[in-house]
Amino acid sequence: MLFDEVIVKLKLAFGAFSKDYQTMEPSRFFLLLCMWMVMLKSRADLPGTWELLVDDARIASMHTVVTRFNTVVLLDHTNYSPNSKADCQLDPEHPVFKPDCYSQSSILDLTTKKVRPLFTTLTDTWCSSGQFMPDGILLQTGGFNDGFQKIRKFTPCEGIESCDWEELDDKVLAEGRWYATNQILPNGSVIIVGGRGANSVELFPSQGGGALKFPFLAEAEDIQSDNIYPYVHLLPNGHLFVFANNISVLYDYTNNVILKRYPALLGGPRNYPSAGSSVMLPLRGDYLTATVVICGGAQYGAFHERKTNATARRSCARIEATGEDPVWELEAMPFARIMGDMVILPAGDVLIINGAEAGSQGFELATKPCLYPVLYKPDESKGLRFVTLTPTSVARMYHSTANLLPDGRVLVAGSNTHDFYNLTAEFPTELRIEAFSPDYLTPEKANVRPTIVELPERIQYGGGFDIVVSGKFLEVRLMEVNIASAPFVTHSFSQGQRLVKLTVTVSAAEDPEDEVGFYRLTCTAPPDGRVAPPGYYMVFAVNMGVPSVAKWVQLL
Repeated sequence: MLFDEVIVKLKLAFGAFSKDYQTMEPSRFFLLLCMWMVMLKSRADLPGTWELLVDDARIASMHTVVTRFNTVVLLDHTNYSPNSKADCQLDPEHPVFKPDCYSQSSILDLTTKKVRPLFTTLTDTWCSSGQFMPDGILLQTGGFNDGFQKIRKFTPCEGIESCDWEELDDKVLAEGRWYATNQILPNGSVIIVGGRGANSVELFPSQGGGALKFPFLAEAEDIQSDNIYPYVHLLPNGHLFVFANNISVLYDYTNNVILKRYPALLGGPRNYPSAGSSVMLPLRGDYLTATVVICGGAQYGAFHERKTNATARRSCARIEATGEDPVWELEAMPFARIMGDMVILPAGDVLIINGAEAGSQGFELATKPCLYPVLYKPDESKGLRFVTLTPTSVARMYHSTANLLPDGRVLVAGSNTHDFYNLTAEFPTELRIEAFSPDYLTPEKANVRPTIVELPERIQYGGGFDIVVSGKFLEVRLMEVNIASAPFVTHSFSQGQRLVKLTVTVSAAEDPEDEVGFYRLTCTAPPDGRVAPPGYYMVFAVNMGVPSVAKWVQLL
């Protein structure tokens, strides 16, 4: 009798979530309860923790960037967010709405968690591209309809009250760019690659030549347009690794020449809309080699034929892009995944997060959210590289993003699988912003976490500079100093993402009266812009795999 009473009370409690529990047979309910408890126990044993940062950001961020002032710029597309403004600008070119009455951008203060809507993006930024310039100004290019050829700038500032967008009326793109990719170059200019119907590249600032034809993108095009949002990585030899569909080339952008064709990656298209994700692994040592990794993707035809239940790909592939005769090495991830984001963490491991296990990118085209992040450990042997992490309870699918924060957490935002905002669907438009804390941020590792005490504001290529760190338990002769860019994150690819490991020696140790040790490390800056383009970087001191809170430095 006691068992029955307990079951009744539990069913009533669970009935608050679903009436199905109240009418369920006791034996079936008890079995489900046991399975649920086992699942919770297994989740509790996994690394990493989640926290809710913002309950309602009033925008579903399709494009997300972190600034050197530790603020976050969020972008969506015109007329969709709940942020409304009183004075509506008439937009006769927009196919759905005539008045432009809503904010498509906001800025988040990570300290106060306050979000301020920005109303000065006057043209549509839907599926646009971006990159930080050497002076720290965010360049934002292209978009949809009236944003097709637009160039915008955002100048970050302290706090969030006085920063805003500027649309450049005197400069336009040589060719319309929708779903293009941006990459900063060694000289500080930005190359803008491709876009829907744009099989070309162009530079900002323009060098007067307009757009240059890039036939490789036409070669990669198929019935699904699997050649848009191509993966572009600046290699340390100064050339670009460009991947579209399932093929890739080594591209000399200076002379508009393809220097090498890599083997095709088996398993079908990988970039948008059959979107996996891609990173270039951290550069280190003599900076002569670079390895590119591409993970996940949809089955070919899933986008075109709207196969929402087509199982995504589990394969993860890597290639030494600077090798003489490189080949792809494939291995299986713990989960099939499309629309995932790959974030390079401060010590060089890669977080694979967000996405779904079936379907493809596109409105209403994905099912079965992949709630489990995965850690990819590139220095481990094949078969030992993946670690499953603590899952989220929030589905992050089409139009979700993930960005590394200076404190080592990963900011997770966005997700809107619908043409308009829909807050009541099975996978609703997601206005919450979360932070994922990897295992290195557990309280048990706080004692080995270093603190950066002193760092110059600017460093020069090839030059030496000192960094002072403090901490109780520092293996100082094994410490790393790594610099990480702040990429423009959208559609499962972080444009301009890179991490560079610096050469470090211990030049001095100081013995203060307290128990905390202070050490002066001498670092050598990257040799040139091919290894790390000019601009602002987060500097992390890493002790036994545990990173400090980063400080920002400008590399000149």
